[in-house]
Amino acid sequence: MIDEYDVIIIGAGAAGLMCSVEAGRRNKSVCLIEHTSKIAEKIRISGGGRCNFTNLYSTNNNFISKNIHFSKSAFGKYDQNDFINLVNKHSIEFYEKKLGQLFCKKSAREIIDMLIFECEKQHIKIKLETFIHNILKKNDAYFIKTNKGNYSGKSLVVATGGLSIPKIGATDLGYKIAKQFNLNVTNLFPALVPLTFENDTLEFCRNLAGISINASVTIDKISFEEGLVFTHRGISGPSILQISSYWEEGKSISINLLPALNIYEILIQKRINSAKKSINNILSDFLPNKLALAICHKLKVDKKISETSNDEFVKVTNFIHNWSILPSGTEGYKTAEVTLGGIDTNEISSSTMESKKHRGLYFIGEVLDVTGHLGGHNFQWAWSSGFVAGQNV
Repeated sequence: MIDEYDVIIIGAGAAGLMCSVEAGRRNKSVCLIEHTSKIAEKIRISGGGRCNFTNLYSTNNNFISKNIHFSKSAFGKYDQNDFINLVNKHSIEFYEKKLGQLFCKKSAREIIDMLIFECEKQHIKIKLETFIHNILKKNDAYFIKTNKGNYSGKSLVVATGGLSIPKIGATDLGYKIAKQFNLNVTNLFPALVPLTFENDTLEFCRNLAGISINASVTIDKISFEEGLVFTHRGISGPSILQISSYWEEGKSISINLLPALNIYEILIQKRINSAKKSINNILSDFLPNKLALAICHKLKVDKKISETSNDEFVKVTNFIHNWSILPSGTEGYKTAEVTLGGIDTNEISSSTMESKKHRGLYFIGEVLDVTGHLGGHNFQWAWSSGFVAGQNV
């Protein structure tokens, strides 16, 4: 027995659910297959349980891809305002945290329930704990063999996500399907992930674990200014997560611990006005006391400001405004929010999300080589790409 549908969608995450709803609205019969026991776990745990579901300023400029223009078409057809309208339609209260990031006031569960409600309204069949054993294309249809039966669809949509957070079910299935159909997959890396360090830098960070500041972090000409947190393994926080998507092994990063100030000018002035104060006390006016003390100890300048030379001021200034450190790696997929890289966008139509080689085969969401910055952009890509595929299957 084969259950026949117009559309088979693999992956009941943000993109898969969105695609299901849109296909259903076009009176397509849809079967949504999910290998875990729960729907949309990544939505549930995102944003500290409140789901940063989109960003007011999301455009293709907030994404990394070998083709940075690929996402333009999808955003032109369905953008953050469209999704916000859907959220408002369901009377879900939300707020802007910062930098255009929108969060649910109550719980991420509201977004999941909204999508499930929309799926039920369109009579979408959702199959949980369903493992795919084999996929075959025959006579312009796709046949899927699973542990819970066999299915066929005129269209097959792959919305399996990336490799990030395997504990909630991430797998490489989407990339395997792409390779089965001879589609190119770019190199894959954990992204939006804490960086790790070794030796002196690791010891310095460990001693400051738990301390957070606003900092600017730079690689080459790419910079992000947001929160930075010292941890027992290195450094994390929004600015580090952002820059991690651009970091490559062997590259140093530059950190400005006081991006809004010029500490050299401050120290020169303080030597006149506060000669008896120690440098540590001066720096503590602008940095957490423990961090200020650690910098003074590291640079061996823990003395009165009147006794400190201009050369030592320069040394302190360089450390605070241009602390150059070499990461040893990242914490990997277990804590990465997304996967950098994916199915080559040259293989996919940007206007439909359909494979250029195989009619009826679609790829959406994180499985593609489209990786957003932190702050709701990756969810917006899921909504936009899911909508576009749903309009074309």
